This record gives sequence, structure tokens and C-alpha cells, in this order.
Amino acid sequence: MNLGILGLAALVFLLAYWMTGRLCSPDSKLYLLDHPTDRSLHIAPTPRTGGLAILGSVAAGLLLGWVLERFEGGLWRLEPGAQTDAGLWIMGTALVIGAVSFWDDRAGLPPGVRFGVHGVAAGGVVWGAGLTVTAIPIPLLGILSLGWMAIPMTILCLMWMTNLYNFMDGMDGFAGGMTVLGFGLLSFVAWTGGHQAIAILSLLVVGAAGGFLSYNMPPARIFMGDVGSVSLGFLAGALAVMGIHDGLFDLWVPLLIFSPFIVDATVTLIRRLLRGEKVWQAHREHFYQRLVLAGWGHRRTVAIEYALMLACGLGALLYSRVGEAWRLAILAGWFATYIVLAWAVRQVERAHSTHCQSLGKCL
Repeated sequence: MNLGILGLAALVFLLAYWMTGRLCSPDSKLYLLDHPTDRSLHIAPTPRTGGLAILGSVAAGLLLGWVLERFEGGLWRLEPGAQTDAGLWIMGTALVIGAVSFWDDRAGLPPGVRFGVHGVAAGGVVWGAGLTVTAIPIPLLGILSLGWMAIPMTILCLMWMTNLYNFMDGMDGFAGGMTVLGFGLLSFVAWTGGHQAIAILSLLVVGAAGGFLSYNMPPARIFMGDVGSVSLGFLAGALAVMGIHDGLFDLWVPLLIFSPFIVDATVTLIRRLLRGEKVWQAHREHFYQRLVLAGWGHRRTVAIEYALMLACGLGALLYSRVGEAWRLAILAGWFATYIVLAWAVRQVERAHSTHCQSLGKCL
């Protein structure tokens, strides 16, 4: 990766840092508070428009890169073609989702409207950018072709990724850290695999999220809001689909990278569905929320989650470099690991409950 692109990412970081600081100020015209409820983990009203800094700085970085590209020698020498067109389509769609999500942050939109927009955006990736996931590889057993289900499955997966990122944005430093680590790994895999479009866009997202994260670490001074979490979830899903479609990696690499979010959100959704609960309503039943409520607090919980993210990322890198037998072993290992982690969270809750009962109250 050349110094020009790294320098551009550094500028995006600085711009996001400055913009986030401005959005923290009550004097900002875009100042919008998130007031705590009985389903929140924060206790004080906190600004929730940090996602504007992330999206705005990434867009500014792409625009600056395009301007520099006009000069002789260029900046990243991206050749016009399918990769570049798909990358621009994805970013443009993410900005549209961001605009709708900011409207939702300010005024509130019915769930049907939100999901409809997400469905249209996912359809844009499939038909506009021409990207689909057509098969699921099963190490040692072969490849499961999705056939006619490829398009609807791709759309549903993109919609789920878009929303689960939003569901998991409920703890200081959590979604921002997943963005820095997850997109950083995507950028590394893409650059070593020769896919510049994913590598560059992911790196700019890393820079922007890093600038925002400076204000979002516990105790957070600002949240990214739906404008950030929904857009980043869409970008993560769309870039993953792009990498799978273009042969950069198979399905399991991005699934492993973002599995701390995917597993928690998916298991929690299934549990709530089985209990007949309204899954679109806010709650505090995610594993990370349960750890915070069990006395671990934001700092300790997010530190453990960061360690899990790094371990998953290393697992994804290893998966992409080994043979079929080892790939199956890695997937089986992580499946078992998540079962153990779910059990461990339950044990933490029980220990906290016992401690509360011994004191006659919960701390």
C-alpha cells in the first residue's frame, strides 16, 4: 500500500476527529441527544450523530482521492472497470442509507419504512453493482450451490448485516472498535489479494472510525447513532459480498471477521423469536449487554470484546491460508468456542445474582 493512500487515510482520521469534536458541542446545529431509557446502558443524555463524522470524512476522502487521481501519476491508479464501479455504487448507496438513518435519528421512522429502504439498498448491490453470493463452501465436503436462492439470500443477508450492526451499537467503544478492527482486516486481506477497491474503501472507513472512536471510548462523549451503525453495517455486508463475488475470499472469511457481532445478534434474535417477543423493540439481552449489567461495566466488557475481535480476525487470516482439513477444524473450533462463551456469560450472570442476593440488593 503506497504512502499516498496511507496519507489519505490519516487525513480522513484527522477530519473525522475534528468533525466528531464539533458534533459533541451543544453549539453544533447537528447536535442531537440520545436520552437514556430503562433499556439503555448509558445513564446521561449523550449526542448521537457521530456517524455523520464517519460517513462525511470517508466521502471527503474519496472525493480528495478522486481529485488527486486527476494529476499525473495518480494516487491509487484504480483502473475503470467492474471493481471501481461496484465500489462507487456501494459507497453511494451507503450515503443514501446514511441520510435516511439520520432522518430516523431526528424524527423517527416506522420499522416498515426503515426495512424497506434497507431492502432497496440491498437490491441495489445485487442488481446495480451486479454482486451476489452464489455458493456456500463446506471444507472437505464441497460447495453448496444456492441456485435460484442466490439473489434473495444475498438480499436478506445484506439486510440482516445492516440491522445487526445497529443492534450491536449499544456499548461505549464497541461498534467503533469492531469497525476499526473488522474493516482493517478486510483492507489487509483485500490489499494482499490485489483487490484495491475493497482495500482502499475499507482503509478510509478505518481512518474515519478511528477519529470517531477517540471520542467514543468509555465513557463515551458521543454515539454514532443509526446514521453511523446502519451505514457501517451495510458497508460491511456489501464489501463482504463484493469480495466473495470477485473471488477474493470465500464466505467464511468475512463471517469470521465480523462474527463477534454476527453471532451475538443472530443468537439473541433467535432466542427472542422462540419466546414470541417483538424482535424490533429495544432490549438489553445481547451477550455484551448482559455482561455490562452483570457488573463488568463498559471498559472491561469492551476490552474482552476487542480481544475476541482480534482472535476472530487472526482465525480468518489463518483460514484463508490453510488447506481444507484445517479450514474445517477452524470453523468447528470457533463454533465450539462460541458455545463455551455463551455458557461463560451465563455463569457470570449467576455469580452476579448470587452476590446481589448475599448483599440483599444489586449493585
